Amino acid sequence: MAPQPRKGMPDVQLDEAEFKRRFLSQYIDPAFDTLQDELQRVADAAWRGYSEYRKSPRTRKAGPGFEESDYDLAVDWLNAREAVIAAQQRHDDTSQPLRILLINSSSRSEHTCPGEMSKSFRLAEIARHAIEAEGEIEIDPLNLSDLASEYGRKIHPCKACFSTAAALCHWPCSCYPNYAMGQTLDWMNDIYPLWVGAHGVMIVTPVNWYHTSSSLKLMIDRLVCADGGNPDPTRTHGKDAAKAKEIELQGWDYPRHLAGRLFAVVAHGDVEGAENTRRALSDWLCYMQLRPAGPMAELDRYIGYWAPYASSHDALDEDESIQEEVRNAARTLARALKAQRAGAFADPSEILRQPRQK
Repeated sequence: MAPQPRKGMPDVQLDEAEFKRRFLSQYIDPAFDTLQDELQRVADAAWRGYSEYRKSPRTRKAGPGFEESDYDLAVDWLNAREAVIAAQQRHDDTSQPLRILLINSSSRSEHTCPGEMSKSFRLAEIARHAIEAEGEIEIDPLNLSDLASEYGRKIHPCKACFSTAAALCHWPCSCYPNYAMGQTLDWMNDIYPLWVGAHGVMIVTPVNWYHTSSSLKLMIDRLVCADGGNPDPTRTHGKDAAKAKEIELQGWDYPRHLAGRLFAVVAHGDVEGAENTRRALSDWLCYMQLRPAGPMAELDRYIGYWAPYASSHDALDEDESIQEEVRNAARTLARALKAQRAGAFADPSEILRQPRQK
């Protein structure tokens, strides 16, 4: 018998009045004053969806390729799955160009409160030009600063389904969108295909309080499903925790959905933490069975060490060495990818299997 899911946390269900207060608080702009009757009707509809917990109001039968073809799956999830499958097919097609996912992980942007671009964006641009100069590689830029600067951009937090049972964590993530809870506009369904379609990934991140940026950490947590996640939600009847525990204890194969891709990492700080941040990112990527492109592809540096933040861009202008080091990290990744496609990138561990899975 599998262990039963443990229960006992405080109730989080809202009553109708509190739900509507929170729902309508989005519309305090005076522009909505003439629309109060309409907003009340919308709030009534939203309350019904919440109280009846209509997480996925639009579904269709799973169809062929699933353990239970007659099971109702969310249309949003099926569309996300199709995008991931298409990206994997592009990744595997050697007639297609090599692709690098280039991630600017800073939340800072001239389009929001800071009023200035980030150094991470500048370093990512330096890397982009270096990759372009190598030729024959396409680049997918991902600016996580859009979470703070673009309307409707969200990455909702991971709910940690994997910690209950591996099979409960679906690939791609099925926790969102959750229409009953208002947890919509989740960006990850667009981001998953970028990771899957990439042959190489380059992450440029600042150090925020001894860690990666909060934007990057949100994405990292939501990529847990890429490392051992269950590609068939019908096996667990959606989110049936008890069923998922049974499946895991029967033997789970922990599919590594991003294994074999190469990576480069650049972590830059002002005072402390760059080394540990770079190491944590490299360890995470290696644990997902991505491979470091080479020693020069992993970089941690300080820009304007203990200098005023106000002049940090000037410090980056003057530090031509880090600019060249970032170019070298990008070049290392680009050249390693070409070697990998030519069959000349050796990794003796790729045919080995870990005796213990996560």
